[in-house]
Amino acid sequence: MSLETLKLDKTGGIVTITLNRADKLNALNQQTIKDLDTAFQEVYDDPEIKAVILTGAGDKAFAAGADISEFKELNYMNGRKFAEYGQEVFEKIEDCPKPVIAAIKGFALGGGCELAMACHMRIAAEEAKFGQPEVNLGIIPGYGGTQRLPLLIGKAKAIELILTGEMITAETAHRLGLVNYVVPKEEVILKAEEILNKILNKAGLAVSQTIECVNAFYREGDGYQTEANAFGNCCKTEDFKEGVAAFVEKRKPNFTGK
Repeated sequence: MSLETLKLDKTGGIVTITLNRADKLNALNQQTIKDLDTAFQEVYDDPEIKAVILTGAGDKAFAAGADISEFKELNYMNGRKFAEYGQEVFEKIEDCPKPVIAAIKGFALGGGCELAMACHMRIAAEEAKFGQPEVNLGIIPGYGGTQRLPLLIGKAKAIELILTGEMITAETAHRLGLVNYVVPKEEVILKAEEILNKILNKAGLAVSQTIECVNAFYREGDGYQTEANAFGNCCKTEDFKEGVAAFVEKRKPNFTGK
C-alpha cells in the first residue's frame, strides 16, 4: 500500500494513522483525502486491525484545514465534486465498524476539524484549538461540518461558530461536547490507547453493531429497527453465549469474535 501523505503503524491490533505533512501543518490536500480513503479501506479489509488512532505529525496541528492552494481553480461543478469526495471518505471513517479515535494536538481547523468529527471519539491536548473558519474565505465547511458540528454541540452554538469562524480552546470544546477528554499533549496517544484497549476486550460484533446503531440514529433520526436487528445479530454469536456464561460463572469472558 503506497501512501504519500500518511504513516501507518500497527501495534497489538491498533493501527495509528498519522497525517504526515507537518511542514504544511498537516493540511488536507486531495492526495491526503485519497490516502485516507485507501488507508481506511485497509482498516475495513484487514482482520488483524481492531481499532484506529488518527493523529497528525508534530505538535502544532492535527490538521490545520484544507490545502488552500488547491482552491484557486474551484468553480460550481468541480467544487461540488471536491466536497462530495471528501464527504464520501469522511463517511467511510464514520461508518468504520472498528472504533476510531482522533488524537489531536495543536490546530484542528476547517477540514481538520471535520476530519476529527468524523471519528467516533476525540482526545485533545490542552493546547489544541478547534474551528470552522471557512466563512473567512467566502465558503462554508464542505466535508460534513455543517452536519456533524450541530449534532455534537447543538444547533445554535454550531451556527455561531461556523458563521463567526472563531476558534475555541480544547477546554471549551470539551465543555460543548466536541471532545471526550482533554489531557497533556504527551498523553494524547496514551489516552486513546487506554480507551481502545478496553474496547478490544469486548465482543467485536457488539462493538461494530453499536457503531452502526448510533450512526443510524444521527443519520436517519430513528435507529430503533437497526438496533433491534443488531441485537438479534449479536444473539446468534458464540461471543454472546460466552458473555452470558461468564457472567453466570462470575469470571471474565473470553471473546473470540465468533
